[in-house]
Amino acid sequence: MKTLHKTAISAAAVALLTGLSTVAFAADEPAAEVEVSPITANVTVVNDYRYRGISQSNFKPAIQGGFDYAHESGFYIGNWNSSISWISDAYGPAGGVGGKTSAGSKVSAPIEMDFYAGFKKEFIGEGFATDLGVLQYYYPSSGIPNSGGAFANPNTTEIYAAQNFTFGPLSGFAKVSYAVSTLFGTVNSTGSYYPDLTVNYDTGVWGLALNGHIGYQYVAGNQPGASVAPTNYVGQSIANVSNSTLSSYTDWKLGVTKDFGGGLSGAIAYVGTNAATYKGAYSYVSPSGNNLGKSTGLISLTKTF
Repeated sequence: MKTLHKTAISAAAVALLTGLSTVAFAADEPAAEVEVSPITANVTVVNDYRYRGISQSNFKPAIQGGFDYAHESGFYIGNWNSSISWISDAYGPAGGVGGKTSAGSKVSAPIEMDFYAGFKKEFIGEGFATDLGVLQYYYPSSGIPNSGGAFANPNTTEIYAAQNFTFGPLSGFAKVSYAVSTLFGTVNSTGSYYPDLTVNYDTGVWGLALNGHIGYQYVAGNQPGASVAPTNYVGQSIANVSNSTLSSYTDWKLGVTKDFGGGLSGAIAYVGTNAATYKGAYSYVSPSGNNLGKSTGLISLTKTF
């Protein structure tokens, strides 16, 4: 930014020193097209990081950011990151599951790193891009104990297919994500899937757009027999219980975004799920026993470069 600013000042100085004829000649030249960079970056601050309706930061603020490279052929690749707490929260302050301290070491997993690549092209027509890709969720961590098969590695790989659409001021996409690995630490959950629909309506007033979203997280497989029962969940062991019974749920969001110009935008939204607090020993509960999928308001501010 600073380099571009200095270049513009230098050009203006040269024009003044070389006389009015040079300025007049420059005015006759066609305006140069602004080259669009294939690389974009973004930074967001939000009061609670919700992913598929579930808090990843225990209702606390999060800072997020990433970058994308998009080739004119339709190929793209990118990385996105966010601060989180759900993994260390689940193991407790001393490394044990749900507050049990037998592991004797503190679990550290403060960040989520997403790496993705895909191909996006308007095969149907203008405004109707088809998107196919793969997404790797990676959680750098230390101190995670062997939980005897009750939990899997939180790192997750999904493939996805999406169809974008545009009808005047109405736009959005329908998407299906499919887990080719275990899903976010849920044992035996390979084959889980998440279909969702997102719609946006540009009001044409003050840069405001209305947003709506609904999705369904299906968790595949069965939990093995387990003697471990997290203290902040239901005090029960489970044996060959359906992951779907314990963990599948629907999430939704209604919101408004505001484009302030210059790559700056803000959003407010109301999100929620039907994930019950005490479906079972492995449901979505914070260390203090609060439902991580409860309805709440979100506020975020994003800067795109």
